[in-house]
Amino acid sequence: MKPGDSIGICAPSGSFDAKKFEKGVQALKDMGFDVIIPSGIYEKKRYLAGDDRLRADIVNTLFANQAVKAIICARGGYGSMRILDLLDFHLIQNNPKPIVGFSDNTALLIALINRVDLKVIHGPNVVSLSDAQQATIESLLKALTLSRENTILEDGHVIKAGRCTGVLSGGNIATIVHLIGTRFQPDFKNAVLFLEDIGEPAYKIDRMLTQMKMAGMFDRLTGVVTGSFENCDNEKFIYEIIEEVFNDFNIPVLSGLDAGHGAINLSLPMGVEVEMDATKSMITWKQ
Repeated sequence: MKPGDSIGICAPSGSFDAKKFEKGVQALKDMGFDVIIPSGIYEKKRYLAGDDRLRADIVNTLFANQAVKAIICARGGYGSMRILDLLDFHLIQNNPKPIVGFSDNTALLIALINRVDLKVIHGPNVVSLSDAQQATIESLLKALTLSRENTILEDGHVIKAGRCTGVLSGGNIATIVHLIGTRFQPDFKNAVLFLEDIGEPAYKIDRMLTQMKMAGMFDRLTGVVTGSFENCDNEKFIYEIIEEVFNDFNIPVLSGLDAGHGAINLSLPMGVEVEMDATKSMITWKQ
């Protein structure tokens, strides 16, 4: 993708604030992109951006539109998992393009990685771009234009030292947990797993990670990197919990990546192979 190309907006999850949405759209235009806003995107149903069929149809239509070179989600909230059964994975596989989102959009991103081997971007949504820091904007632009650089975790904390390679996947912990036991339960075989969350006290992070471990989701990981844990009570406990949960696995574990719900949300191309050097607090995209 290059400046001047068109980026389409979908709303697979919650309804959104119109003013923040407009500011986020302007941020995309300021990056040099043409923005396509589908009709129906402003619809509301309870806390959702319209009914399930409408939200899924917008995603399918944007993938089918040859003029659209990338897609970005309007916001998170809740709702992505409700549309997974309504997506046309065959159409998406035949019309691959990057899709950007985070938080609740984790369900959509992981499903696309697992079902059609799509290369996605865990990054800001339109609403969060309305007041995003420059580092967030620059990182998204680099991810969309394939000018990805090595990421050095300035405040990286080594939980378990070592190096590994694997396909980067993951996202919001609470969203991933709710996919356990469904036909969309993620397969993290040979993955470097990224984890982040917001507003969850340490004991809930502990409970969710323990459930994921008991479900066997960590058995074939090659490494783990964690992002922000914004507004999570007893945050100092979280790193102890992560160390305990992954103590049984001979893999490197690194924390401190500026991605997720924090002040800076770096864009992370996922579904692609990375090399992580926990000792040097560095992640290298190999593609």
